[in-house]
Amino acid sequence: METKIWSADELPAAVRAIKRGALVAFPTETVYGLGADAFNEQAVGKVYAAKGRPSDNPLIVHIADANQIDRFAQRNAWADALIEAFWPGPLTMILPVKTGVLSSVVTGGLDTVAIRMPDNDLTRSLIREADTPIVGPSANTSGRPSPTIAQHVYHDLHGKISGILDGGSTRIGVESTVIDLSTDQPTVLRPGKITPEDLEAVLKTSVEAGQHAVKADEVPKAPGMKYRHYAPDKDVFMVEREDWTQAIIWAQSQLSPVGLMLTNDLILEHQLAGMDFVWSLGPDADSAAAKLFAGLRYFDGQADVQTILVARMPETSRNAAYNNRLNKAAGSHFVTELFDD
Repeated sequence: METKIWSADELPAAVRAIKRGALVAFPTETVYGLGADAFNEQAVGKVYAAKGRPSDNPLIVHIADANQIDRFAQRNAWADALIEAFWPGPLTMILPVKTGVLSSVVTGGLDTVAIRMPDNDLTRSLIREADTPIVGPSANTSGRPSPTIAQHVYHDLHGKISGILDGGSTRIGVESTVIDLSTDQPTVLRPGKITPEDLEAVLKTSVEAGQHAVKADEVPKAPGMKYRHYAPDKDVFMVEREDWTQAIIWAQSQLSPVGLMLTNDLILEHQLAGMDFVWSLGPDADSAAAKLFAGLRYFDGQADVQTILVARMPETSRNAAYNNRLNKAAGSHFVTELFDD
């Protein structure tokens, strides 16, 4: 299969592909998604096959208008309040699914469904003109760093999907916040740019941060909870601020180059500006989140780099999404494990 890259003015080609049951990657403000008609079970199955995604990992359904929810899910007062405050935007809501409307391939066999309205005019036009909600997990090989430009998608999925709708670089760079509204207690299952505090301010009730280890026989309610995610083929280690001096000494002692991913202040502090194998994460956690996956992919493409050291942020709610993705990419490993080797 030839995978095409479509510009915005070639949107009709992407719409035709969705309507005929093909796969189309699309841009959002977070990362690129891999789209298929949510009501076409065969098309949705192709998403799992293209990504190599476990079949018990439910998919997020993307919509263009809030009234599309009523076709397949049951919303409540909490959902209406969050729609008003945050949609379109980087927030996914888990709601009870209507019986017999969506395939269990979409929901992972659960009685809930994850829903989001992306803050991207081009993608909402795709959904609207295709006249169907579309599923949209990240458009990458399962477990790899999520794609933030069309070329990342092409690298992972060319020959496996019909096309990629090129919307340029994503703004946020990490996946949406996922909040479960299907129980008596609103619970964040995956951190993102919208924090529990942001949600509490709208809902006027406490919001739990419910990330937990999902058991082998348990179906996760949201993507990113159960399986290893966001990881390049190279070894990744997290670095706390106080460990950078020793980390750099360790890196300089290695026979092959080590990729270093740091914020601008750390680059200046350790006099690394302009040096090879240094990737700037920008000035703060927001920029670091936007640049994290691209940096991991960059060093993954450097044949002589075997190890990547990445700055971890202080543990705050605003930094939670970045630290969550980095922790998964690193498999919870810190650079201090290397110092005794």
